[in-house]
Amino acid sequence: MDSKNNQSPTARILVEFLEVAITSVVFLKGVYPSDAFERRRYMNVVVQRARHPQLRDYIHSAVSGLLPFIQKGLVERVAVIFFNTDNIPLERFIFKLTMDQSYGSKVEEGDLEFSLRSFLVKLSVSEGVTKVLPRDCRWEITAYFRSLPHVSTSKDADLWIPTDTKQWQQPSLITPIKSMSSEPLSVQLYLEHPSLSEPKPQEKKIL
Repeated sequence: MDSKNNQSPTARILVEFLEVAITSVVFLKGVYPSDAFERRRYMNVVVQRARHPQLRDYIHSAVSGLLPFIQKGLVERVAVIFFNTDNIPLERFIFKLTMDQSYGSKVEEGDLEFSLRSFLVKLSVSEGVTKVLPRDCRWEITAYFRSLPHVSTSKDADLWIPTDTKQWQQPSLITPIKSMSSEPLSVQLYLEHPSLSEPKPQEKKIL
């Protein structure tokens, strides 16, 4: 039996969207040269696709590994986090997800794609609300679960391991970017930055 027959169409569309949206975030932040990406169309919107196989495979594998957990409603947030050289977060793009499991296959895929398309349009013009990152920053994809899964239901899911990401000590500054609330899916996209009162890392002294 084809495993796609057991997939919620909402979860499948959401995972595809997250892969494209996360690639858009990485392109937006200029972490890599612009020629590391190529223009494609997705949901009738011009988007960016990573040309480098390792970058493309990392994003695809990470997000695809979330599919069984999204289907079960276990994933609360998916974040793209940018760090400085001290491994301290500088900026977080947060996708907050809520999915009604009871809808099953009753969702109209066209309506769902129309709603998600607006996120991609909004992301493409969001550079003004983001921070300028240092050249030597790094980034990663992190998922936050409502509860820990008991059994791995996918080989891709084995890629997900507990994170050692440092947390800010003060409440973060939040900048909303886009949100949608409809049945069976609600999505919020917002930025998190450290509070102005967040303790600064101690400078390293050269002896």
